[in-house]
Amino acid sequence: MRHMSLSPPRADTKPTFNERLIHIYTLCISLFFLAATPIAVLYTKEWDFFDNLWRILTSPCKLITDYFALGGLGSTLFNTAVCGLLANLIIYVSKVHANATTLAGYMLIVAHGFYGQNFINMWPPFVGVLLYCIIMKKKVAENIHVAFFATALAPFVSEVLFRYSVGHFDHTVTQVTWGGVLLAIVCGIAVGFVVLPLLPGTTAMHRGHNLYKAGLAIGLLGIFIYAFMYNTLGIEAPSDIQIDNPDYFSLPYAYRGFMNIFFLILFGITFIVGFCLHPQGLREYGKLLKCTGYGTDFTDKFGMPLCMVNIAIYGLAIIAYLNLVFILPNIFPQLPAGAGFTGPTVGVVFAALTFAADGQHPRNVFPIVLGYILLFAIVVAICLVSGLDIPWTLSTQAYINGLAFATGLCPIAGKYGYRYGVIAGLLSATICTVTASMHGGFVLYNGGFTAGLSALIMIALLDFYKVKPKHEDDA
Repeated sequence: MRHMSLSPPRADTKPTFNERLIHIYTLCISLFFLAATPIAVLYTKEWDFFDNLWRILTSPCKLITDYFALGGLGSTLFNTAVCGLLANLIIYVSKVHANATTLAGYMLIVAHGFYGQNFINMWPPFVGVLLYCIIMKKKVAENIHVAFFATALAPFVSEVLFRYSVGHFDHTVTQVTWGGVLLAIVCGIAVGFVVLPLLPGTTAMHRGHNLYKAGLAIGLLGIFIYAFMYNTLGIEAPSDIQIDNPDYFSLPYAYRGFMNIFFLILFGITFIVGFCLHPQGLREYGKLLKCTGYGTDFTDKFGMPLCMVNIAIYGLAIIAYLNLVFILPNIFPQLPAGAGFTGPTVGVVFAALTFAADGQHPRNVFPIVLGYILLFAIVVAICLVSGLDIPWTLSTQAYINGLAFATGLCPIAGKYGYRYGVIAGLLSATICTVTASMHGGFVLYNGGFTAGLSALIMIALLDFYKVKPKHEDDA
């Protein structure tokens, strides 16, 4: 197999320009969240900021818990900023040779800071991975990115701490027991402990055709955890917590204006800096767009400045797509109302950018998007002919989140051609709404899990019908 994102960084000790730029860029993103926090507080008049932040930290947070609704815009940005800064500190202290997978791990940390993860529940799974490395005598620095990925199990920790160990959840009072604290720590460390040994086997199953490789491993682990905690023991499974935030839910597109400006500034600065550091970037960018995305570290092949150009262009394309699908129900009243710039929506913008330095670019992601659009068109046609109500639209929250992670299937489009990319996207769109129920919402990496299952199906079909790759793997 060619270069895999789970392979260890190089062994030399002197930081390269790419490594230093990754350190600086991720730190700047964290600081950008922090700087946006007081602006958001003033914009939304979130005078109960600390109460909202406390609610985010002390509530069960199954997928998809909207932190904008549970807390507020400012408190969510602050939570994400702290999670990001903690990740920056870990990267610095561990002296990891930052590469594309380090950037990917960081992106998922800040992505999940908007829904389901906070700077309390992220630690036990993270420590579990580190503990495994220490016991098995593996280099911690070479597996920091895996520890970042393991924080996708953060909702499991909050569930044990704030509901499972006390019997029920009451939003009016924080109920925690010492036994619950101990159980949450032990269970969180235990699940983190087994993430790393699961990765090689699950990655081999789809042979690297899903860039969100940890998604399949963590998703399967989540199924086992959920089944044991509830079905096996005969305990009634918990429901989603009910959030009463009428001011927030009255907004038709949530914080559309604020978040559009936020992303335009972020991606604008990213593009300008990347272009200034690589003036030939636009000419070189054409070469990057020709890559299949399979086993290619763009930071090694093109340099981090061009990766920043890719992040900016790809990110702006995501924002354009979201704004378009948000207004579809207004143009076509038959369509059900969808989501807007909710916490999960904003989070998955960063999730969709996770591997923008390691295989993803607009050209190989576009067929996956077409697969979602094709399934939507088929559903609409069937419903119109049969007289059924149209059940979902492209701006339905589950499909927004599903598509963000389905972009990890882009190597299939890159290697085998557009039509197979479209089929992969359609498969992922078909199952993206049912996979969360399999692990009870304990896995924030649900879209990566869905993409992993879709990749298994696609690779099996491609092998059975002896479909030859249309393009050679990237050198």
